Order: sequence, then C-alpha cells, then structure tokens
Amino acid sequence: MIHLTPNAIKAIGRFMRGSETPVAGLRLMVSGGGCSGFQYGMRLEAEKSEDDTEIEVDGIRLFIDPFTLPMIDEVRIDFIDSLTHTGFKFDNPNAAARCSCGQSFSI
Repeated sequence: MIHLTPNAIKAIGRFMRGSETPVAGLRLMVSGGGCSGFQYGMRLEAEKSEDDTEIEVDGIRLFIDPFTLPMIDEVRIDFIDSLTHTGFKFDNPNAAARCSCGQSFSI
C-alpha cells in the first residue's frame, strides 16, 4: 500500500490538471543513483504499461513497475512547500539508510 498525505494529493492533482497532454496516472519509480544507491522518481503518464501494478489512492491512479513495487511498499509520500524546500518527500520504512535530502536511499 502507498500512502499519500493530503498535501501530496493536492499537489499531484494540480500537476495532473495543469498537464498539456492527457494523463492517465502517476508513475512511481525507483532507479539506481543518488548518494545512497537508489533514488525516487515520479512522472505523469498517458497510459499504464502492461507489467505495471495499478493502485488507486484517493482518486489518484498510481502506476508502479515490478522492480519498484517491493521497494516502496508502505511508503508515505508528502509534499513540502517551505522556504528551504519545495517538493515531494518520501518516508520509506523499507530503507535501511537514506540521505539527508530524502531523495535517495539504500535497502
């Protein structure tokens, strides 16, 4: 299960409504990189890929590939808008370590 805070839901909805192209959902992904080994990614998608798992959270369709799914199980995604940081913050209980920026982690 993926958890989205109310702030994350509002921000994602804004990005989806503001897209110039049709949006079917939001892709959540993990890729190699960042200072801790893996980094989070998000992007608006026009369609779901065949091997994606689709999860709906508060009306938002999330698309997650098979590699990413076990790494982000139970992740909590928030949207922070402050003087020092604006963006999505991931709180991942599966992470053994994470960098101070909150954008990369290791398992």
